[in-house]
Amino acid sequence: MNKYFILIGVGALIIAGGILYRVFLLPESSAPVITGKVREITITATKDTWSFVPEIIEAERGDKIIAIVINEDDYDHGIAIDAFGVSQRMPANSTIKIEFVVTQQGDFPFYCSVPCGEGEVDGQKRGHFDMVGKLHVRSIITSTE
Repeated sequence: MNKYFILIGVGALIIAGGILYRVFLLPESSAPVITGKVREITITATKDTWSFVPEIIEAERGDKIIAIVINEDDYDHGIAIDAFGVSQRMPANSTIKIEFVVTQQGDFPFYCSVPCGEGEVDGQKRGHFDMVGKLHVRSIITSTE
């Protein structure tokens, strides 16, 4: 038997298995949700503090997030939220806009994705690895999560 037929057959089985899982076995609570609600927020990388303001963002599962992200520093930053495919460079002294839908509930980190140095803030050494925030996505079914 030709090895290409075997590879095509294995690939078809994997794809069919994924479709069957998605249609019949995926719990409804794990399926992506899109509600159509739009939540507009502003995130600021404040000048020479190596932090995002606000550090915690609240949303409901299914919300479309439109974020205006402001970089007040004289050097580049970035913003990334791995769970939702967000990764955007923020040039020095600029404003960018990112849009995405929070299809899953939970706590998701957002962070600076561009090495941006370090410095001292209120007597504390701060730097690139301190630029981390949290996106908290609540369930649309219950507001206690």
